[in-house]
Amino acid sequence: MSDFKYDVDADGVAIITWDAIGKSMNVLTREAFGLVEEYVDRALEDDAVKGIVITSGKKDFAGGMDLNVLATIREESGENPAQGLFDFTMGGHRILRKLELAGMDPKTKKGGKPVACAINGTCAGIGTEIALACHHRVMTDNPKAKVGLPEIMIGIFPGGGGTTRYSRMVGAMAAAPVLLEGKMLDPKKAKGAQLIDAVAEDPLAAAKEWVLNAKPADLVKPWDAKGYKMPGGAPYHPAGFMTFVGASAMINGKTQGAFPAAQALLSSIYEGALVDFDTALKIEARWFTHVLMNPSSSAMIRSLFLNKQALEKGAVRPKDVPAQTVRKVGVLGAGMMGAGIALVSAQAGMEVVLIDRDQEAADKGKAYSAGYMDKGIKRGKATEEKKAALLAQITATPDLDALKGCDLIIEAVFEDPGVKAEMTQKVEAIIPEDCIFASNTSTLPISELAKASKRADQFIGIHFFSPVEKMLLVEIIKGRETGDRAVAKALDYVRQIRKTPIVVNDARFFYANRCIIPYINEGVRMIAEGVSPVLIDNAARQLGFPVGPIQLTDETSIDLGAKIARATKAAMGDAYPESPSDDLIFWMEEQGRLGRKANAGFFDYDEKGKRVEYWKGLQEKYPQAAEQPDLIEVQERLMFAQVLEAVRALEEGVLEDIREGDVGAVLAWGFAPWSGGPFSWLDIIGTPYAAERCDQLAGQHGDRFACPELLRDMANKGQSFYGRFDPEKSAAA
Repeated sequence: MSDFKYDVDADGVAIITWDAIGKSMNVLTREAFGLVEEYVDRALEDDAVKGIVITSGKKDFAGGMDLNVLATIREESGENPAQGLFDFTMGGHRILRKLELAGMDPKTKKGGKPVACAINGTCAGIGTEIALACHHRVMTDNPKAKVGLPEIMIGIFPGGGGTTRYSRMVGAMAAAPVLLEGKMLDPKKAKGAQLIDAVAEDPLAAAKEWVLNAKPADLVKPWDAKGYKMPGGAPYHPAGFMTFVGASAMINGKTQGAFPAAQALLSSIYEGALVDFDTALKIEARWFTHVLMNPSSSAMIRSLFLNKQALEKGAVRPKDVPAQTVRKVGVLGAGMMGAGIALVSAQAGMEVVLIDRDQEAADKGKAYSAGYMDKGIKRGKATEEKKAALLAQITATPDLDALKGCDLIIEAVFEDPGVKAEMTQKVEAIIPEDCIFASNTSTLPISELAKASKRADQFIGIHFFSPVEKMLLVEIIKGRETGDRAVAKALDYVRQIRKTPIVVNDARFFYANRCIIPYINEGVRMIAEGVSPVLIDNAARQLGFPVGPIQLTDETSIDLGAKIARATKAAMGDAYPESPSDDLIFWMEEQGRLGRKANAGFFDYDEKGKRVEYWKGLQEKYPQAAEQPDLIEVQERLMFAQVLEAVRALEEGVLEDIREGDVGAVLAWGFAPWSGGPFSWLDIIGTPYAAERCDQLAGQHGDRFACPELLRDMANKGQSFYGRFDPEKSAAA
């Protein structure tokens, strides 16, 4: 049994079928890649074979390379992992180049056999790179199928020839959306982007027909033909020069230099465009190896692919609880959060009951889904029929009796314990006894809210981030009495709506907000110290954060920050740490500068709500210091303010799995994605340095930077977080 099968049909076409054993999606292993070469050789040497078609035995074509292969190669290569990775990459280039030349005479480019790829479903990564090496690509006529090269999203770039082939096929500028943004395209758009050549209801039949009718000229790729010129111009051509200058500016503008893979990709294209194709492949392999040797790529692959995938597949789900599929969900509160929850639930095929105080408010919440679908119709991603079907799944009403038969309730009413308690008791009197009750709260302790419930073991927190339909993470919070079935139900629900879950134990601000608030506070505190807000926000962006802490405060609203500060102070009493950031926030609130929603905050806004510049009035109250701090110092203050809270959350048992800490941070608030998350970042810089830097920062700026005992212990022992806490290693042991 093997991942590839070889057969020659009655017409003399060799069919190489990819069907990875025991997997729902084809992923390429090292052994399987060797088998591809063996089958290609067999087809080329067999005079009875007229051509080759590569296809899939599964509903989709391929999901990419088995990324564990890269880690294995590093381990096998001992003291020279770079050489091992480079040799492996060049081996892949050799196989795909053999497929591409298909037995042609090296000089005349004649005598080859036609090779087509029948893409019968979604195709990504190395699957797309194999397809690009073929002479002709036919894709299924299914708008749900996607094809692309999304490697940049997990910290690497297409290193199996995809970067060189695609950029030479369409030019550097046209290649940017596919290579630099990692966009996955439907068949129609993919054909327009030249990722594929044709769309057919039966791609295998169409591919075979092409092979049997292909002419010798159809087999020669543009870069192998005489007189080839790169579309858009090579780097030394006037037009090409401007293209590459523009591409470099675009990359640095978007990434702020924080993502190594993007710059390496552009370097690979630029340098490769100056030489012949085979030398360009070697340059691509060198840059690919360079990225793989950067700890950022390992961290991103682990967090944004392996760990994220593990959490989505139920890595932290209670093992002995049967499937808890949600069929009918009740959403209490039709405001922005409730409306978003109703939308994603209906999209997942659930029956939704959307409750609010009166019919008008409930209808307004349902209208949110209608508006969302209208936007989809305008973009060609939805139809009136789909809109009608989705809206039919949502019942908007003030009548609580409509909740009968629900197996999950998600409460999203006003953030007031009394209001939530009253709603909990009213609803529990109506819903079935086995119905799970969840509160979508961002700050209120779940254990306290559960006191209003008669069934505390069935009470849980499901914390969505706004806007619900766009944010990828959902934070599940276990109260002191929450049972396994409630946890399983929440996890199964999140899986149904196709988001990534993390499960944390109950504590003030849970996990995400516990780390976000110090990030915001540290930025605001620095303003009070006289640091320029421009420096603060740019320092954060250069770390890879989507927005800086000052801009984030305006986006989330300043009065919300003030409300949280007052509530926390009231709850903690004398234990509350006084902060200059509170004074500044309260002052801004008094000035009526509440952020974007008020068109006035740390920024000034125009009449359309667009940010214009930082508010100059801020400097009058908090003058900027003549001497500004070093960029690195500002960045480390912002980073340590967050990661130390993550460590404390792990230390206190709020976090039970560091994978959730890393994945949650990147997906919830965009924590420096290149780092892989707080724990991965600490592993990159090393726990000994982290502890030493904590002591320095604490001495300069206060006890909030005090080194947690756990971090100190690990520093003394020279341990890493994934060395000590990686659940995968623990399971293997």
